[in-house]
Amino acid sequence: MDFLTTISGATGSLFLTLISFLVVLTVVVFIHEFGHFWVGRLCGVGVTAFSIGFGRELVGWTDRTGTRWKISAIPLGGYVKFVGDLNAASVPDQEQLDRMPLEQRAISFPHQNVAKRAAIVAAGPIANFILAIAIFAGFNYFNGRQVLEPRIEAVQPGSAAEKAGFQPKDLILTVDGRQIQTFADMQLIVSSSAGEPLVFTVERNGQTTALTAIPNFVERTSPFGKQRIGLLGVEASRDPSAIKRLTYTPWGAVKAAVVETWNLVERTLNFIRRLVMGWESADQLSGPIGIARASGTAFDIGGVYSLVSLIGFMSVSIGLINLFPIPLLDGGHLMFYAIEAVRGRPLSEKAQEIGFRIGFALVAMLMLFATWNDLVHLGTSFLAQGS
Repeated sequence: MDFLTTISGATGSLFLTLISFLVVLTVVVFIHEFGHFWVGRLCGVGVTAFSIGFGRELVGWTDRTGTRWKISAIPLGGYVKFVGDLNAASVPDQEQLDRMPLEQRAISFPHQNVAKRAAIVAAGPIANFILAIAIFAGFNYFNGRQVLEPRIEAVQPGSAAEKAGFQPKDLILTVDGRQIQTFADMQLIVSSSAGEPLVFTVERNGQTTALTAIPNFVERTSPFGKQRIGLLGVEASRDPSAIKRLTYTPWGAVKAAVVETWNLVERTLNFIRRLVMGWESADQLSGPIGIARASGTAFDIGGVYSLVSLIGFMSVSIGLINLFPIPLLDGGHLMFYAIEAVRGRPLSEKAQEIGFRIGFALVAMLMLFATWNDLVHLGTSFLAQGS
């Protein structure tokens, strides 16, 4: 009976994880692709297909403008196919373009000027950022935020904070010149700066003091797997007066959401910088399995609220990744359009084809590597549970 109960519980958990994953990915992908679609339509470009997922069509319908809306078998992305595109990656179909009648050229994506093409391509990532800002702004406005002032209650022995000279009751004012309003603001900077010197300005006994600390590397378990973060070694004040509840006007909620979105972008770029410099481990990269686990964990912990928060986080990540200047991604297309704008003519068909092949290889290798990391983390997790 216990065995059957275990199997039943595992099956139910797997089902919820799968549903949570599909909800998160579908919302983020739909908004991204709808950004391309909407601006494309505004620019007068014809759309032949709007797909959530890749591969074989599972269900679909054709609207009155001739666009085929569909859900496809592989739910790991999506695409909008414009008139004149050879495939889902918006590679031009040169043969089709050469024999295309004049009336169809007017609605063909490759025949639009470079400014319109760039706007259509950039609209996808921009839509992701707008979605994230809308989610964070909604939370800020309707729920407000409960925060801790950046005052120190205690300093852990042997920590980076003790070595730097921090003392209880210190109030942190700035970190590397950035204003600090909450304890979480300080944690955000410290966690992504392990091994790097940070200059803190603190208020102590009515006077300001500058302290330099180098956060220690620590390994923590997150919904995405194990991550290495920086730790200063201080505890937040437990005085009830240090707890504040922030409320926002509609405009204030939006401004705070923009800051939150930018912080996520900055943190991601900082991680990439540290990864390139060898200060971070590549095993922290997560793929589809990691996202699925995070989706399931988010729903288990906080239900719909946490799942919507994860959608905001993932929307920022997807928007930013798509802006990387890698052929095949939106950023790669924008790079080609920038070259075209400078040269006054596009790169040759051969050069673009080579670029797309390189981009496909890079994306495929990154996906395989991230999936391998996910499998390793999953195996480690199962072994830990078994022991």
